[in-house]
Order: sequence, then C-alpha cells, then structure tokens
Amino acid sequence: MQDRSLLDAEEEQAYRLLVGLSVARTAELAEVARLTQEEAAEVLQRLQAKGLVAVQPGDDPMFRPLPPDVALGTTLLRAQESLESARQTVASLSEEFRASASRRDAHHLVEVIVGAAALRDRLRDLQQAAREEILWFCRANPLAMQGAENTEEYGALSRGVRYRAIYERALLETPGELDSIAEGVSWGEEARTLPTLPVRLAIVDRATAVCPLVRDNEWGIGEPTAAVIGRGQLLDALLALFESHWEAATPVKLQGDGQDPGGLDDNERFLLSLVVAGVPDKSIASQLGISRRTVQRRLDRMMSLAGVDTRTGLAFQAARRKWL
Repeated sequence: MQDRSLLDAEEEQAYRLLVGLSVARTAELAEVARLTQEEAAEVLQRLQAKGLVAVQPGDDPMFRPLPPDVALGTTLLRAQESLESARQTVASLSEEFRASASRRDAHHLVEVIVGAAALRDRLRDLQQAAREEILWFCRANPLAMQGAENTEEYGALSRGVRYRAIYERALLETPGELDSIAEGVSWGEEARTLPTLPVRLAIVDRATAVCPLVRDNEWGIGEPTAAVIGRGQLLDALLALFESHWEAATPVKLQGDGQDPGGLDDNERFLLSLVVAGVPDKSIASQLGISRRTVQRRLDRMMSLAGVDTRTGLAFQAARRKWL
C-alpha cells in the first residue's frame, strides 16, 4: 500500500525548525537539526518538492518555509477522499460477508439463551438500547418478569421510544396486572388486548426479536430457553404476525388518559374497554373495586347513551363512535 502520510518524522522536524528560523541556509538547518549537510540538503529537496519550501537562488541558497495549508491542502483532501472510499468498500464487503454468512450459518441469525435470569437480562438490555419502537406479545403467567418489574419501559418511553403491547385477556384478570398496565399507559404505552396470543414475543427497533422456545405446559422441565432473532425472513414473519394481531386487538382505555369521548367518564371508558375485551363482570368489578350490580348499572347507562339494549350493540356503537 502506498504511504499516504503527509510528512515523515524527519521532514516534519526540519519544517518546524525552518519555521522557527524564518529563513536558513543548508548548513544552518543541518546545525540545528543535528544532520549532516548532505542529509539537510536531501530533506530540503523533499520539502521543496511538496511545496513547503521556497528557494532564494544564489551561491549559497536560502530556504524559506511556505504555508502548509496551501501546500498540503490538496494532498489532505485526496487522502480524505481515499479514506472515505476505503470505508465504503469495507462497508460493502462487510454486508456481503454478513449476507453470505447468514445463508451458511444459522448462528448469525438466531442465538439461543438459557435461563429466566439470562432472558430477563437480555430483555432489559434490549430495552435500554432501543431507539424507535418496542412491540410486545404479553401472555398470562409471564416467563421472565412481571409487568411491574419491567422498569426499563419507563426509561425508554421517556426517551421517545414507542411501545405497543398486546395483552392476553387472562392477564388483565390477574390481580395487580391492570395497575401495571395503567401505569405504562400513563407514560405513553399503547395497549390492546386479545382473548389469546400465539406466542410470547418482544421485538426491538424491528431489528431484534426475542421469542421463548418453551411451551406453557413444559414449564418446570429444565431451564427456560429463548431465541434471539436478528434481521431476516424469520424476523419479517414475526413482525407481520404482530401487526396482524395488532389490527384485530381491542384498545385498552385506562383511567386518566386525558380523553372524554361521547360523554363517558374515565371509569366508564375503562369498564367499556374491558367489556369489549371479553373480561367477565366479576373480574371487572374486582379490578374497579365495585359491585357487579354497579357494573351492570354503568353498562345500562352507556347502552342508553349509545341507543342500544345489548352488549353486542354497545360494542358496535363504541367502535362506530370511536369511544375506544
């Protein structure tokens, strides 16, 4: 490879000394630089060739330094252009290598981690590194950590990371889980619910997915394992799976999110979202701290407001009027 340094050490020292002297003969430079006259003459010739020295002719020529930015500017620009070209080449070669490696070796696409603690740590690390969006499938009986333990979510939300989470209906009926979901929504999480979810799943910045490999009925048989999945067709399929379920899911409107659609108060809107999600009246009453009779009375008021007399009609009108 061609040496692209602007000045070698000897040239740099001679130039600095010449700048200090302002002007000098060969013998004078040789003396201060501790060089022989032949060595001083040779280094002055190199500096002259690089445009850093001007010569005043005579029997004993005088050498005067010239501005380095003019002399070396073009050389430096060419070096920068060469470096940028080299960087682009390295990036292109790296991309080709990764593409080829991913076809040869599945380890470049999927990493298997073992143990609940390792899974919990990886989920926390991914959330801390997230920059754009995190997607969740949250099934009942969490494998790695309960919702209240996921404190990294609040830090990511405060950085502007978008959270979209779909919760299994059974999880909404678990004591304490709705409080955790409500807190997440108050920070900016977008929450929806479905009767069931096919897998547990987390996707970070559409670049990395974590999907446990243990079936629910196999818990307690050895350590839990999970796949960490990088970019590729498998990740694309998981993204499509999430988006299709997101479109079908029911929004969970919790108390205090600042909206007042159709004259509903926060408690009524919360109750309505749980009814539409299919949560039983008993669980709704327990979560809201009210009686089942009060649940029915509030539903009756909402049905009257919507002009219907069935829960099915109420769910239809809620969607039509954008109450949820």
